[in-house]
Order: sequence, then structure tokens, then C-alpha cells
Amino acid sequence: MTSLTPSPGQRDTLPVRTGNSSAEILERMEHLFPEVIDLELDRVLRLLDALGRPQDQLKGVVHVAGTNGKGSTIAFIRTMLEAAGKKVHVFTSPHLVRFNERISLAGPRGAEQISEEDLCAYLLRVEKANAGEPITLFEITTAAAFLAFSETPADYVLLETGLGGRLDATNVVDTPALTIITSISLDHDKYLGSDLTKIAYEKSGILKRGVPCIVARQEQEALRVIEARADGLDAPLIVHGQNWDVFEQQGRLVFQTDTSLLDLPLPRLPGRHQIDNAGTALAAMHALAGEKIGSDALSAGLKSARWPARLQNITDSILKSHVAEGSEIWLDGGHNASAAQALAQSMAEMEERVPVPLHLICGMMTGKDASGFFQHFSGLAQWAATIPVAGKEKAYDVGELARIAVDAGLDTYAEQGLVRALEASHARTHGPVRILICGSLYLAGQVLELLEKKNPGA
Repeated sequence: MTSLTPSPGQRDTLPVRTGNSSAEILERMEHLFPEVIDLELDRVLRLLDALGRPQDQLKGVVHVAGTNGKGSTIAFIRTMLEAAGKKVHVFTSPHLVRFNERISLAGPRGAEQISEEDLCAYLLRVEKANAGEPITLFEITTAAAFLAFSETPADYVLLETGLGGRLDATNVVDTPALTIITSISLDHDKYLGSDLTKIAYEKSGILKRGVPCIVARQEQEALRVIEARADGLDAPLIVHGQNWDVFEQQGRLVFQTDTSLLDLPLPRLPGRHQIDNAGTALAAMHALAGEKIGSDALSAGLKSARWPARLQNITDSILKSHVAEGSEIWLDGGHNASAAQALAQSMAEMEERVPVPLHLICGMMTGKDASGFFQHFSGLAQWAATIPVAGKEKAYDVGELARIAVDAGLDTYAEQGLVRALEASHARTHGPVRILICGSLYLAGQVLELLEKKNPGA
């Protein structure tokens, strides 16, 4: 792990460790603001000023916004850059099992999750600088990430927005090297607006004057908003379908621009939607480094990228004891209608290759379009079970979620946990089935934590 080794000038600012774990520090800081989400920049800018504006010291910042595909796109860019010998920091959210996943620091073997010791030290420094002022947890942890990045050398910083873009706490880097907008769809309407144009306006808020922006596949109404904002900032757009394209051909990935064509291996991450995400990453690589990074590094990045809980095959785990022999178990944190569409397409393609019944096991947070999510599986999934998202007050009641799924055309039953749902699936069809656990990143994280405890290495 990369260790925190402050310079003599920094050493005086490190607080004395008081036995706090990162979980205890984070829990303490949760009480500094009454709302979990409150989009504005004044608070985080005040804190960053108190810390000496660490965001201004970062090199090669790639800022990524969008509804779906942000994490996968970042995973591809990271592994491509690292295959080319570049040092990369990564900031993503939310985490699945532990908070450390959000901050990865460049090291000799590639970016690695920040150690518990370093995370605690940075959080305590940021807490001290904040001096008890009102601030959200995401804002204060974003500041901790910037501080960590500023004190560890790297060539690039890959920065994922938390929510939206225009008023997101990550949107404080004045001149990033590149911005990226992945596919935009309806989600988080309470904060971003109830139609695509309003959401696109918020997402496109990461555009900066004169800084190129990679634009992934978009609905036309979203693209028009992005183009209008880019015009006002003289920000060059590099748009899917206009300046670049990507597609699968004869078991290979083909990426092309006006001046080049690349024939590369398919990405390791499964699902047709990952072709688009890989293409977005390749367009970013072309904009960042031009022809300086060869196809070997690009190929290595495509083949080595990992992004947990995105169509992750967890068949070979402790869970297989609860299903029929020959069954498959897949895990995905997708939680909006657009993600469901991509998942349903992937499941349909698997069905074409190996026909077995599809069963859904779903838990979801209220505020999500559960009906729109389930509709994509109508006629595809033969059976579904709804389960709780443990410990989350804003999760759907399993009975209510089951009724929504039934209304969407799915044969659905409410169950009280994952194992009971798996056993109910087995009782329903004694032969092999394909099970998709989905609907919430919180649920996905809980499944991965279970596998980590019960099935190390799964």
C-alpha cells in the first residue's frame, strides 16, 4: 500500500492519532450537516481554501460525469494508462464494502486503495481544517481525497462526480486536462430535475472553458444541452457518432476516428454496454495522449479492467450451495431504468447462447423508478423475488416492491433475505437457472461483503 510520508513542512499539520478508526471519524463527521445531499460549492471551497487549495496542485485531471457508465469508463482509462507506465490516482463513489475503495493512490504496482492509517490521518487533517463548520460528508471526504492526491506524485487523476456535476463537490478543478460525459438518463430527479434536459444541464456543468470533452452516446435532447453549454465556453466536444465510433465486429472491438482505426480485443467487463464504455475510454486516451500510447497498452487495459458489481459473475461462491447445479449467479448494482435496459439486453444475449430460465432477485431504494426498472425484464425473466436492503431506512418494503414488479408483468414474490430468495428460486425450478441480483449498489455491496466473509477470494 502507498503510505503517507509527509514532507517536513507537512509533518507539523498532521494531528496526533487518537485511536479513531476511519469509520468512527466518518460517523462523527456525518453529524456536521443535517442533509446527506445538498448541492452547492461554497462549503467545499471554504474547506479547500483552509487546506491550501490542494486541487490546484493536481496534474492531468480527467473529470467524469454522467448517469451510467462512469465507473466502468474510469476503470478502463486507469488500466490503459497504467499499462502505458503512467501513475494514476482515482476517486470514485459510492463504495461497495468499505470507504477506502473511493480513494486509490498511485503506487509502484498501480493505484491501490488508500490504507486505513493514511485515510484516518487525512480525514483528521481535514476535520481539523473544517473546524466544526457545516459540511456534508461527501464534501469533506472529497477534500480528503484532494489532499491525499496532492501529496503523492501521479501523472493523472481520474475524478468521478458524486451527483450531477455543476454543483458537485468534485467540480472545483479550474482547468482539468479533459472532461467526460457518459450516457445521461433519468435518475436522482429530486436533485437534478425530472426531465433529460435539466439533468443534462447539471451534468454538463463540469465543462470548462477551452477544455476538450468526450461525449458518450446520448439522446438528442441531452446532446443539444451539452452542445449549447460547450459553445458558450469554447470547449471542444469529441462526440460519439460524430467524431468517433466503437462497435463489435467478429469478436473484436473496433474503434475509429476520422484519422485512425484500432482493432482491439473485447473488454473483460461483460455486457454490450461495456463496448460503449470502452469506446468512451479509448476516445479519452486519444485526446489525452494522441498516438503516444500504443495499441498494446490499450489492449492490456481492456483485458485487465475490473469494476465490481457490474455484471459480476459470482457463481463460484458460497451462494452456489443454494441453487441447482449448473446455475449461474450474476451481480449488478444498476438501479435505474437505463441500467435495467442494458442488463436486460445482456441477459437476453446470454439466453441466446445458453438458454436457461432467468430469475431476478431485487432490492431497491425508494425514489428510484422501480416500475421503469422492472418493465425491461417483462417477458424475459420467468420469476422474481424482492428482498430488503438491510439497514437502509429508505429501501423499498419488499411487499411494495413486489407489487410494483407484478404490475410490470413479472411473477414476483417477497422474500426476507438473499438466501431465502435463492432457495425459493431453486424450489421454483429444480434445474439450472440464471440468477441476476440487482437493483441497488447498497445491496450489491452487502452481497460482496457476505462473500468476502464467507468465501474469501470469491
